Amino acid sequence: MLRNLQIKQKFTVLLLFVLLVGISISGLALSFVLRQNAQLEVENTALILMETMSSIRNYTSTQINPELQEQLVTNFLPQSVPAYSAREVFENLRSKGEYKDFFYKEATLNPTNLRDKADTFEAKIVERFKDQGKTELSGFRSLPGGDIFYIARPLAVTEESCLVCHSTVDVAPKSMIQRYGTAHGFGWKLNEIIGAQIISVPADRVIQKANKSSVVIIGIVSIIFVTVIVLVNVFLNRQVILPLKRITRVAEEVSTGHMEVDFDQVSNDEIGNLARAFKRMKLSLEMAMKRLKNSGGTNRNTAE
Repeated sequence: MLRNLQIKQKFTVLLLFVLLVGISISGLALSFVLRQNAQLEVENTALILMETMSSIRNYTSTQINPELQEQLVTNFLPQSVPAYSAREVFENLRSKGEYKDFFYKEATLNPTNLRDKADTFEAKIVERFKDQGKTELSGFRSLPGGDIFYIARPLAVTEESCLVCHSTVDVAPKSMIQRYGTAHGFGWKLNEIIGAQIISVPADRVIQKANKSSVVIIGIVSIIFVTVIVLVNVFLNRQVILPLKRITRVAEEVSTGHMEVDFDQVSNDEIGNLARAFKRMKLSLEMAMKRLKNSGGTNRNTAE
């Protein structure tokens, strides 16, 4: 099939093939790199949010809770619980458009408020923190509503003030026991990992962000490459195709005896060399024809 194509068409087919192969390979590579970058960006945002929640927990535990100790005996205030404060602040933060897709949970093995109860998957994360000594875990999780990307850090009892409510039932505020009962949230120990801070975001956010960037970059690369193909064709047409057509036309006229035409040398490249070679061939042909003509005249005179 290529034999029946002109040089310009062959170059166009070759460049289009290179374009398709290049876009396919670069598309796969870009998809992987951009997905990793998008995941890293989400991780960084999640870690900033997690550090913020940890600061809120610490503030509540060290400054708010001690001021309310006397009042907590008769009237338990959820706002004095670090986990509650962090969760409420995060929900307020989610009202902002930038963070609406993020979710925060302090998944606890034995929480006072069952809202914070770790499910089976989250409990395994907590156990990994306890058994393997890891300080951070991240990955994807499949849920009925779709996959999510999560990042988790261990949640440990670092303040003795936490044990006032969570060590044993007899020392816990009676108002808290009246609110939550005595079945959950006790037996904690200082420096024990009792749960995990988990921030999650729909996996589609990571994938769509990467895909959007891939489409933009591949689009730009495609436009650049198509422009290169057009410019190469223009250059090929002006510097190769047209000069070859002129040489071919002159050669055809010379072959029919029109010796007044000449091969013009318009460049010093291979095409110019070809024109010079044809020009020398034409001169040689003219000289040969003159010798033949003179030889023919001499033979006639001798015969007479």
